[in-house]
Amino acid sequence: MLKSLPAIDRYILRLVLMPMCAVFLVAASLLILDKMLKLFDFVATEGGPVSVVFKMLANLLPEYAGLAIPLGLLLGILLAFRKLATSSELDVLRAVGLSYTRLLRAPYMIAFALALVNFLNVSYLQPLSRYYYEQLQFELKSGALGASIKVGEFTTLADRMALRIEQSREDGRQLIGIFARLSDGKGQVLSISAREGRFMALKDAPDTIVLRLSDGQIVQETNGVTPRVLSFSRHDLPIELPAIEAFRQRGGKEREYILPELLSIGWADQVSEKARAEVRASFSYRMVEVIMMLLMPLLAVALAIPPKRSTSALGLFVSIVMVVAYHKVNEYGQSVAALGKVGPLVSLWAPFVIFAALIFWMYWRVAYVPGGQPIGALERLAQGIGKWLSSFFKRNPAVRKLAGLDPVAEN
Repeated sequence: MLKSLPAIDRYILRLVLMPMCAVFLVAASLLILDKMLKLFDFVATEGGPVSVVFKMLANLLPEYAGLAIPLGLLLGILLAFRKLATSSELDVLRAVGLSYTRLLRAPYMIAFALALVNFLNVSYLQPLSRYYYEQLQFELKSGALGASIKVGEFTTLADRMALRIEQSREDGRQLIGIFARLSDGKGQVLSISAREGRFMALKDAPDTIVLRLSDGQIVQETNGVTPRVLSFSRHDLPIELPAIEAFRQRGGKEREYILPELLSIGWADQVSEKARAEVRASFSYRMVEVIMMLLMPLLAVALAIPPKRSTSALGLFVSIVMVVAYHKVNEYGQSVAALGKVGPLVSLWAPFVIFAALIFWMYWRVAYVPGGQPIGALERLAQGIGKWLSSFFKRNPAVRKLAGLDPVAEN
């Protein structure tokens, strides 16, 4: 299929794909690394296995992809056209009769494909991944994931047993330096110390595990009776596991509904007004996020081309700010619409129309107005600030030295 494309489309396609993939990976990695540190701390606090961190991160990928995909598409196209503009290739292509609209054929092929991917992401993957993420979080807190006993701390089991260990080996299966204190509720207390122990499961009793202890002592205390001390080489201590509450069914929140469920609930007669407002807000939020991707190529071209005889990268900065700000506006609009204060048409679709009109105006300035620069005023302001700072540092050597702009003298 690619071989059937004209050479210019294949060339632009190659220019777009490399930075687009790089931006997508960098953006997703930064978001994941920030969350990974918090998850490691949370899992360590709950005493869960490390593997659950990577399961939780995998369920966060669709959420982060909702922002990383449009951002990668925008910056990929922007960097490709910026390279064409700064190397004067764009002037040559325009001189031979190729318009900006014609040059956007290949970027729009990518945009439609990624819009479809993002549509499937927000309609199906994100709702399911949110539910599974909260399920893992719940199971981790409840101990359903096999949370390990914390070393050096007292752990309460079944509300009648306190257990403390000095060391843990083999992922918590072998325990070294064990102290346990049990109470049967009838005034009898057992204090047990052992050199080592190991947890063992029972096939016929899934709600009970056995702590097999080796080389220790048992001190039996009863009200009004002299304590008895027993020594043992091996002793099996049964431990009843507490009942684990089942996690709720999917659909407790509107963000966990897949697209067909949103459509069936949002326009059903028997649904409460609050639930209808939440579902319609979620539906509108997902749709504007996907449709806006079709305008990313126009925005990228409008911000990619610097003024003549300039290599300013201001457009790159402005593009990131605009996309992230619009994403945050949509999140706020969804929250307001879910409360029922305003409808989705005002809180979500009105910002979409305004943002789309701004993009069309910016593209029209670049494509059809000779010498048009949609952010020309910002370019002039940035150049003015740069010249003022340069002049300020020249007039103030002490400030320049304090800022580290003077070269260090060599001995």
